[in-house]
Amino acid sequence: MGKGSLKSTIAVSLNNYLDAGAIVAGASGITLWQNYLGLSEMHLGWLNAISANALGAAIGAIIGGFLADKFGRKFIFTYNLLVYMLGVLIVLCAVNFPMLLCGFLITGISVGVGVPASWTYISESSEVHNRGRNICISQMSWGMGPMIILLFGMLLAPDGYLYAMVEALAHAVIGADAAQAAVEVFSSRVVFLTLFIVAFVAWTLQRQLEESKEFQAGKQPASPTSQTDSTSLLSNIKALFTNKTAIKTVAFLAVIYLTWNLVASVMGFFQPHIYETAGGLSNEYANMLSCVGWLVVVVVTLCLSFFIDRLSHKLIYVLGLLAALATWIIIIKGVNGVGSLWAFSILWGINGGLSVQIFYALWGSELFPAKFRAGAQGLMFFIVRGLSAVWGLVFTYIYGENGEGFTLAAWCMVVLLLISLVVGVIGCPDTRGKSLGQITHERYGDTI
Repeated sequence: MGKGSLKSTIAVSLNNYLDAGAIVAGASGITLWQNYLGLSEMHLGWLNAISANALGAAIGAIIGGFLADKFGRKFIFTYNLLVYMLGVLIVLCAVNFPMLLCGFLITGISVGVGVPASWTYISESSEVHNRGRNICISQMSWGMGPMIILLFGMLLAPDGYLYAMVEALAHAVIGADAAQAAVEVFSSRVVFLTLFIVAFVAWTLQRQLEESKEFQAGKQPASPTSQTDSTSLLSNIKALFTNKTAIKTVAFLAVIYLTWNLVASVMGFFQPHIYETAGGLSNEYANMLSCVGWLVVVVVTLCLSFFIDRLSHKLIYVLGLLAALATWIIIIKGVNGVGSLWAFSILWGINGGLSVQIFYALWGSELFPAKFRAGAQGLMFFIVRGLSAVWGLVFTYIYGENGEGFTLAAWCMVVLLLISLVVGVIGCPDTRGKSLGQITHERYGDTI
């Protein structure tokens, strides 16, 4: 049983790699696309707004969550990555801004569709004492995405060690007399090609998965006089929004994840900027330090996977947020050398390895009944990614054109992390060692 759930967890966790990978692939190559297509700052803003990091994923999540509850988790795994591959393929072949925008949007929506089904399936297919471990493996995949894509980005960049291969490929495809910007953007195209390959492998593996037994058990046989079936999309949505326990749970999880994610989304954008401006590092050194940070995330998450089903969830949750708070305190006190930058990177990596996202994924799949488990997660993911897109604009305003508001912005990060810490400690549920059926019965009785 343990090996079976581990195999399915690895197959489904590739979705997290593709999620984080799409975000980083888009960000790491955006300057190359800007030079190639002559994009303005407004164009870049649109790309960010509809990408896998923002509204594209938000829209996909709320659709995908309820579809997973209506048609099953396997339905999402059977078709969704075909949509992802289509989006990536459009980016690969993009020769103008509308094509690039369309590719980013389709990829982003697909990422969102896959997230609630993935976390739900992992929990539903896990043994009671392996549920936390399997969610950690999923989180490890999320950490490996940026780490590997950043490495590819560095190696394939115009000043990277493998750029000669990119240049040869570009000349073979578009001719030896192609413009330099058109050649250089092939670095980004190749990075997206690696995502296409991983998506194909993931799709092949996920098509072989069996439907979740929790989902099958939750489907009641339809009577001839009933509406279409017991898992009617509208009835599931109504059940979610009319159940007081479910509404309180959505509020709790949305608060802890949103406040943490607002900080994490800013870190994803500004971390290299901090390295280069506050720390005076070169772009290459800054990218290397970013990779080290993601390596710490992967290692810490791997270590946590051996203990999360045995140790107090509240203790782990607190330790992760204390590491996050320490990261921002270092910045507020002032970067005074490479040593403090390494501390900054390692502490944020520890936070990523013990992150709120792990507990959001774990609790989000534990605290709702199978009937609307994925739909509830999709709703919360929609709220978080949507507001993160808005917050990105607000943060830029606070930060200022030249970083004059950086200290105020840093204190905003501290306040958000403190909210996540306090609310999480107060509302931390006691689910360790319990089956999903037991948790559902304790919280909802026999009415669901």
